[in-house]
Amino acid sequence: QLRLADRPGRQKQPRLKAASRVGSVGLKHQCSGDYYLIPSKLIIMNRILRGVVKFRQTVRKELTKQFDDVGDHPKPMAVMFTCMDSRMLPTRFTQSNVGDMFVVRNAGNMIPDAPHYGTSSDISVTTEPAALELAITRGGIRHIIVCGHSDCKAMNLLHSLHQCPKNFDIESPMDHWVRRNGFRSMKRLNERLHKGGTVLKFGTKIAPSQDFEAIVDPLDKLPVQDKLSQINVLQQLENIASHEFLKEHFESGNLFVHGMWFDIYNGDDYLFSRDKKRFVLIDEETVSDLMAELEHRCGRPSSDQADETQT
Repeated sequence: QLRLADRPGRQKQPRLKAASRVGSVGLKHQCSGDYYLIPSKLIIMNRILRGVVKFRQTVRKELTKQFDDVGDHPKPMAVMFTCMDSRMLPTRFTQSNVGDMFVVRNAGNMIPDAPHYGTSSDISVTTEPAALELAITRGGIRHIIVCGHSDCKAMNLLHSLHQCPKNFDIESPMDHWVRRNGFRSMKRLNERLHKGGTVLKFGTKIAPSQDFEAIVDPLDKLPVQDKLSQINVLQQLENIASHEFLKEHFESGNLFVHGMWFDIYNGDDYLFSRDKKRFVLIDEETVSDLMAELEHRCGRPSSDQADETQT
């Protein structure tokens, strides 16, 4: 038998039976209130499996109704590329429902640009361009969102490797990933740091209509790694526009790319404003102006789209 450690100000926990005292953690059953021991290395799986049980008891019924409403033919209206960081919950901070958007996640929310594979018409056999084709060419989606965040471990690593190149591990897939796909972001960060509040220019020959300028962190409030994270978001917008198979969609004026950035410490979300050339906090005071800018840039919504915005 094993007694859990007594805590000040709380009643003593009940005695527990356990085969071993080492490497085990006492947990309280959500329903019965009984205490039990599980191996510490299985804590996360216990949390996941019991989370599924809680889901079945609470959210499942409502979510199943949403699945029924969407049916076998979901009509997502956007594709979001965001980071795999466990603190990023894009469907929560956008309050998206079942079927609203595709979500593609990787380390650093990076989309490799076409020149990494030769000419812009070469086939890029990676998840990100394939997701773009599925969403845009095959799915008819008109909006691509790239969402980065503060304290991004991929951006921290990219900056660290730039500061200490000798730390690059030739056998590390992660080191190769961030260095290969983050080189241009790092280059633009250096330009931003050495020239102060300089205006950074982004653009490609494939889709000149997507060219834009940006002033990153004009008040110098962010740590350098977060500056890099915001620049990296903007770099992905340029990378997306480098792919030949998207050219006709950009030229027709039916495809739009947006940059977002999430502060994991205070829950603030920002949208990059092409008019203001900077990231703007999304809140009750700015959302109308941001939507007015998007309406001007993307065109007035159709009646169906207008109905969607009211729901």
